[in-house]
Amino acid sequence: APAHAADSAAGKEKAELCVGCHGEGGISQTENIPSLAAQPDQFIQWQLVFFRSGTRKNEQMQPIVEQLNNDDIRNLGAYFASLARPQASKPDDNPDLSRKGAEAAAGRRCASCHTDTYAGTKAVAGVAGQREDYLLKALHDYKSGVRSGGGMAAMAEVAYPLSEEEITALAHFLAHL
Repeated sequence: APAHAADSAAGKEKAELCVGCHGEGGISQTENIPSLAAQPDQFIQWQLVFFRSGTRKNEQMQPIVEQLNNDDIRNLGAYFASLARPQASKPDDNPDLSRKGAEAAAGRRCASCHTDTYAGTKAVAGVAGQREDYLLKALHDYKSGVRSGGGMAAMAEVAYPLSEEEITALAHFLAHL
């Protein structure tokens, strides 16, 4: 085994730090807090590194990431990637809005980075089944330039021209996949 192989069991133990906000099994029950279950390993690692370095800023995350070393970050990536992805918390109550969201996703070529299933890959977030309120917030933050950090330029470029209607439709569509 490589010297720095990730340890999912150690990641699960360290993830106790995350449960209060991100939920049991990485499924968030908290408004505007993302679910981490099934996020790509590399994506989790990069985001934790961005938070730790201050490239990505968040008051709640700062004291947590300061407690993490590189092994912890590797292990957390492996752990969250191993979990089942969140399912839509309730049936789609607005299929028309989802259809508009699917059209917006196709028009903006979201799948070219987030994959055809929107599960994400490597350093790209999985957005299928993510909390709708969080997706709305993230898209607004990218559009306004509030959210930055490595690799975020592509999202800022994509989100900037989105209309309010497209943002709402996209968030609804993705949350109900």
